Amino acid sequence: MWPEGVPSSAAMQEILFWQGQTMSMMYQIIGQAINKAGLADTHHPQDYLNFYCLGKCESSSTESPFQTCNSSENRALGLAQKYRGFMIYVHAKGMIVDDEYVLMGSANINQRSLDGSRDTEIAMGAYQPTYTWSGKKTHPRSQVYGYRMSLRAEHLGVLKDFYNWHIYAAEEYKEMTGHLMQYPIQVNKDGKVTTLPGHECFPDVSGKVLGSSTNLPDALTT
Repeated sequence: MWPEGVPSSAAMQEILFWQGQTMSMMYQIIGQAINKAGLADTHHPQDYLNFYCLGKCESSSTESPFQTCNSSENRALGLAQKYRGFMIYVHAKGMIVDDEYVLMGSANINQRSLDGSRDTEIAMGAYQPTYTWSGKKTHPRSQVYGYRMSLRAEHLGVLKDFYNWHIYAAEEYKEMTGHLMQYPIQVNKDGKVTTLPGHECFPDVSGKVLGSSTNLPDALTT
C-alpha cells in the first residue's frame, strides 16, 4: 500500500506523490491510445491496466488485554484498534506477461535499482517455447498460467473476484477470505488519477494515498 516507513512522513508522502504521478502517466498514455483508435466509447484505461495491494483485517477480541485508546497522543494506536487492518508487505517483484513469460527479481522501478552503478540486483525469466499464443493460436495454458492462478487463489482465497478497498477501510469489521484489493484510486477515460471519494487517506495510519509534494531532494526519494 505504501513504501516501508511511516506513510504520513514527508519522505513517504513524496514517494507516494511520485507513485501517483507515475500511475497517472501510464493511464494517460493508454487513454490517448484508446482515443486514437476511436474506442473511447467502449473502452477504458482500466480495461488494460490495474494496480492492486495486499492487506488483511482482524476481528476484535474480547480477550484482548489492551483497552481502546482515544487520547490524542495515542491516536495511531486508537486507529489501529478501530480498523484492525494492516498491509501485507511483499518485497519480491514479479511480472507475468500474457500467461507466457514470468520475470522475478529484486530491482525496484527507481533510479537506485536501475542506474546500473548503485544497488546490486538479480532477476530471472522463464517461459515454455511450445506454450505461446502464436504457437497454440489460443490460450497457451502453460505452467506460467498455472503459477498465476495459484498466486490468485492464495491471495483471493478463490479463483475469481477480489475484495475491494471499501471492505478493508470500513469501520465495521467484515471477514476477508482473500488479501488482494484494488488500489484505492479512480481513473477517468482520459487517464487522470484521483483518490476514491471518502478514501483520500489510509484509514488506520493516516497519510494521503496519492501523497503530496515536499521540498526533499529527489535523491532521497527516487
